Amino acid sequence: MTEHVIRTSGLTKRFGNRTAIDQVDLDVPAGCAFGLLGVNGAGKTTLIRMLLGLTPASSGRMWLLGLPVPAQRTRALRRVGAIVEEPRFHPHLSGRDNLRAAAAFRGPGAAGRVDAVLDRVGLSDRAGERVGGYSLGMRQRLGIARCLLSDPQLLILDEPTNGLDPAGIHETRALMRSFVAEGRTVVVSSHLLVEVEKTCDAAAIIDRGRIVAQGRIRELTSGGSLEERFLELTAHLHHA
Repeated sequence: MTEHVIRTSGLTKRFGNRTAIDQVDLDVPAGCAFGLLGVNGAGKTTLIRMLLGLTPASSGRMWLLGLPVPAQRTRALRRVGAIVEEPRFHPHLSGRDNLRAAAAFRGPGAAGRVDAVLDRVGLSDRAGERVGGYSLGMRQRLGIARCLLSDPQLLILDEPTNGLDPAGIHETRALMRSFVAEGRTVVVSSHLLVEVEKTCDAAAIIDRGRIVAQGRIRELTSGGSLEERFLELTAHLHHA
């Protein structure tokens, strides 16, 4: 395993005259839960979409699992599971059948993991029900199960606790920590400071497309709270 599962250098994305991601140098160490923390519109989802090759960079370089992207994107993504925005499924199919359909497009062995990943996310008892009847929390867990079909080294989850009740948030947090305990890396984007502080080992604070700080949570907080540090950094920029 490479020391860093994600690395970017000078990564920039422009939409016309607007710069959405501005000269981002990001380093995500292996084997941790890493938060991309920023308000809605800060650039988190755009950054994730660039890393996954869903939107091209305007300039800069990036690597996933030590492989250059987009040059070796297909090879890199074989060991990456991702949810970008809310996971989507065929509502008329059961949870199990949705995963079977997804497994057909994954590598060898994916079909044999369907029942195991359903059990892993606590959906075995509801796997035969149509996804159209699932709650948001169940769909989020099914999305994570779909990520696990490829036995990923790296999971990238975009706002995975959005809209969840406290029990759902707790379950999702426990799942993410269990993945890290297995040696996987989990990157989670969020605007919820408390969740990042409770769930993640390290984080990058993104504001207006720029990374204004990154490092271990204890380094970012310096004895205070992540909220205090976040407000200090972003307030300075907004009043500059």
